[in-house]
Amino acid sequence: MPRLTEAEYDALDEEITRNPPDVYSAKSRCPVRMVTVDDLCADWLRIKAAAEHTTEGAIIGELVRKEIAATA
Repeated sequence: MPRLTEAEYDALDEEITRNPPDVYSAKSRCPVRMVTVDDLCADWLRIKAAAEHTTEGAIIGELVRKEIAATA
């Protein structure tokens, strides 16, 4: 994963501060994971998620599961 510049870090910090992750008591022991992607990937994920009426996380999960199944 590429290193963030100071400006990118500040923008990410501000975004997380304004929109903190949801914490569910049942899943409180599960860590919150965050992945950074480039603008092209982010746009593609948003468009695909909107078209399928789902979330970006669900799209990523589906892609990962397909990749795991393909290598098994």
